[in-house]
Parts: sequence; structure tokens; C-alpha cells
Amino acid sequence: MKLIRRFFLALVACTAFLGALPAQAQTTVPKVLALYDAPSGTEWDKLGMAYAIMLRNLLGHFNAQVDLVPVQQYTAGRVNNYQATFYLGAAYDHQIPAAFLNDAMTTTKTVVWFKYNIWQLAWNAQYNFTANKGISFYGLRGLNAQPSSSNPNPGFFDTVKYKNLDFVKYYTYDAGRNAINSDPDIGWTAIADPAKATAVVSVANPKAGEVAPYIVRAGNFWYVADLPFSFIGPRDRYLVFSDLLHDMLGINHAESHKAMVRLEDVGAMVDTNAMKTLTDYMASKAVPFSIAVIPHYMDPLGLYNGGTPQSVTLSQATNLRKSLDYARQKAGAEMVMHGYTHQYGSMRNPHTGVSGDDYEFWDIVNNRPVPEDSTSWALGRLNAGLRDMRANGYNPVAWETPHYHASPLASKAVPQVFGTTYQRVVYFTADKPNFFAPVGKDFSVGQIFPYVIGKDYYGQRVLPENLGNIEYDISTIDPTSNYNYTADDLITNARYALAVRDGFASFFFHPFWLEPAVGTPGFADFKKTVEGITALGYTWVKPSQLP
Repeated sequence: MKLIRRFFLALVACTAFLGALPAQAQTTVPKVLALYDAPSGTEWDKLGMAYAIMLRNLLGHFNAQVDLVPVQQYTAGRVNNYQATFYLGAAYDHQIPAAFLNDAMTTTKTVVWFKYNIWQLAWNAQYNFTANKGISFYGLRGLNAQPSSSNPNPGFFDTVKYKNLDFVKYYTYDAGRNAINSDPDIGWTAIADPAKATAVVSVANPKAGEVAPYIVRAGNFWYVADLPFSFIGPRDRYLVFSDLLHDMLGINHAESHKAMVRLEDVGAMVDTNAMKTLTDYMASKAVPFSIAVIPHYMDPLGLYNGGTPQSVTLSQATNLRKSLDYARQKAGAEMVMHGYTHQYGSMRNPHTGVSGDDYEFWDIVNNRPVPEDSTSWALGRLNAGLRDMRANGYNPVAWETPHYHASPLASKAVPQVFGTTYQRVVYFTADKPNFFAPVGKDFSVGQIFPYVIGKDYYGQRVLPENLGNIEYDISTIDPTSNYNYTADDLITNARYALAVRDGFASFFFHPFWLEPAVGTPGFADFKKTVEGITALGYTWVKPSQLP
């Protein structure tokens, strides 16, 4: 078996909290403007757009109407047409129109400014920024020193303290390239006038023993010291921003914590004993769950069938239907359609060409759309799988993209067939992305969600999967499966998810970890995960139970 690991993507000494607002039902649809840097002639031209897409997706949790606009296109007074305006400063020293600088200082509507270019306000005497906002801006702070093989992590402001948890900024050092994978810079501010401004959240630089404001509020003006969309993960400061987004919008959803579990990559070759064991356990604990079903099993190269190509439709997959029927009758399990074949043609994409191993809606080998890519082509596959499932008595409640990765045109097909998806998502800065241009190239960004997104950039309703999944190092059996991700990791991730006032704990599990030939403690670790999440106070639900 080949295991594809799911992404957690890229690219504090004190904490002050806002006064608690009473939770209330949302009755209005907020109108939001998201401004982003769009420079010309650099390889980073579309990075700001990528972050704006991620912000736009989070705003989908509030059913917001969002306009994405390059900041250079801003016209005077536009902020007053919106409940809130967010400016994503992603390009260093990108020149901001004077019209926006003026409006950001004078509007009574909410303005949230991220990271770069705040100095165009703070250091321009025309705006008298410190006196008006009560915030001093000193510049940027990054790494404490240049990294090296002898000092690979010299430290930076990397620890955001929020609700008694330490959230992190991602960092790794590549000694071979003498390069880092990280976004260490922050905007360095201080509260000059506590009567006007508050450090809502602080960030620490443990190796330097320093603390600085991370998110600052001065009335309707907010400053976020970095871009919390870079290098995100399940214990990342991204969750802090996701929670405070409620306060920035003035929409305080009630405290509510739900959990979900999904059995993953369940196709024709599923082990019925493993499925029965898992079903019986969840029925005994009254834990609702769903099953990610691959309707049509394909092994076009015969790699798991002695060299003979194999194709098994759902009507021919006796063991699969037996497992699904048992789970539905015993525990009320719901079905999620997980691709049509969960592989692409006879291509190793990238591993075996076998269902469950490979990508279906993206050429991952060459990092580009497949030749047939179009919305109509994707619709054909979605509808074919849906017909097969319904013809065999299964009505899937949601869609899950294989390996969460599809072309933009394929993703836009999904809401035409499915009202709900249950997944993480990869987003692109163009419908036909070009990653190989020398300048102005496109970006793809993967995003996890801590809560339900009513409508994302592609028009999809997204149920979250945010904790990850149990993995084992079984490299002696499968060289690509060479690391461990434990039940303790998932439970810790769930503890961090509690910091989001309506955050979920949602994970998936491969039934094949129960197979004797694999030799892992899969069932014990599955039970430990379920019971650990339950002990944290989450309420278990299945997809159809979410409003």
C-alpha cells in the first residue's frame, strides 16, 4: 500500500484580551473589502492574492460578501462602503495609494492591517499615527542572527501566547542550501498610549527573552504583526487569528466545540474485518462517523494484481458494499464520495496508478492540470461516481477531493454537484496556473479550516478536517511511509483547536492500519484518539448534523 500524507501547508510572556462580547446569532451578512499587494515584475507578484484568497475563505465562516481588490486599485472613500477592510501587506515597501492611507486613518469602519508597509502611515508626519492611534511602530524584526549548520535556529519572535497555549510560527533550516523555510519577520510595535491602544495578543522571542505585541487594537484600527497565512499548521498562530476574526467583524459566535471522524480511502479492496471492528467500537461509544468511499477501484498497471490490470465497479465490490451496509445499519454511518477512481488513467501520479494511492484531478508529477482539465470533464467524473453510488443505494452527503488537490476548474465543478465538501483545499491564483514563468508566477496554497466555511473561493461549502491523521513508519513495507504521527499528536492538536471559540476537532483514519500484515497498533491508537478528544469536551457529530 502506498500512503499519501496530507499537508499542513505553507508556502509570549503576556496576553491582553478584548472585553467579552455576548454570543449572538448572526443576523446580517457582513460586507468586506480585502486589499492586497499586486506588484509587477517580481516572482512574488501574486503572493498577496494567494493570502487574500485564504482570508476570503475564512470570511466564508461568517457568510461574508467579500471583494478582493489589488490595493493599487483603491479609490477614495471606498472603505466606507464596507463593514470591514483588510489590507494584506505581503510585498515589502509596496507603495500604498494616498487615498487608502488617508481613509485608513480617518474612517470609522474597521480596518485591519497586516505586516508590511505600515511605516507609510506610522512614519509619515502627515498622519500623526502614534498620537492618533496610540501605537508606536519601530520597524521589522526577524531572525536573531544568520542561521548556520552550527546554529541552525538562532531564534525569532515565534511564540504567540493565547488562551494559555503557545502557538508557533513554523521554522526549518535546510543545511544543504543554507536556507530556511519560514516567515520570521514581524512588525515591531509598542503601546504608546494605553488609553487608545491595546496589545490584544503578544508574541515572544524566547531565545532573546523579548516580548512584543502581535495583534494590536486602537478602536476600529487593528494591526497584525505578520501574515498568519504563511506556513500554517494545527498549532499555528493562524488559529489565533481565526478566532479573533470574530471580534474584528463584531460577530461573536457562541462557544461550541464539535468533533468529527472519517474512515478514509475505503474502496473495493477494503478489509471487512477492520471495518467491522471500527464500526462496532464507534457504535459502542455512540460516536457518529462517515466513510470516504472510492466508487470505482482501478489498478491499470496491475501492480497489486500480479501484473494484470484490474477494474472493480461498486456493483462488483462485494466486500466494500458489505462493509458500508454494516456501518450504516449498525452505527448510522454516512457516506462521503472520495473522488470517482482516486487515480488518473494509467499514469503513476505519482506512485502506482492505483485507487487511493494517486491524484485524480491534478498532474502532481509535473505540477500542472491534466490534459483534459475542464469543469465539464470534472463534472463528468463527479456525476459518474454519484450515479454509481446512488444506483447501489448510497447517497453521499459530501464530497472529498482526492489528496485535497484539484485544478481550479475541477474545484469549480464540485458545488454544481455537491452542496457540501469535507476536506482541506488547495487554491490557485489563476484558473490556468503558470508556475514556471520567470516573473509574476502563480501560487498555490493549501488551507485547513478550524470551523465550517459557508462558501469558499470556489463556491464550496467546506466542513473542516483540521487535526490530521495517524501515521506509522512502515518504511520496511512501503518506503514512502516513513514517519510517525501519533494519537498524542492528534489529541494535542484538538486541545489547540479549543482556542477557537467554535473550533472543531476533525480527523480521519485509514482502516488498513488494523490489518495484521501492517503490524501497527492502529486500533488501540484509534480508540485513544477518540477517547482523548471526547475527554476534551467535544461533541461528536456527522456531516449531516451540521447546519
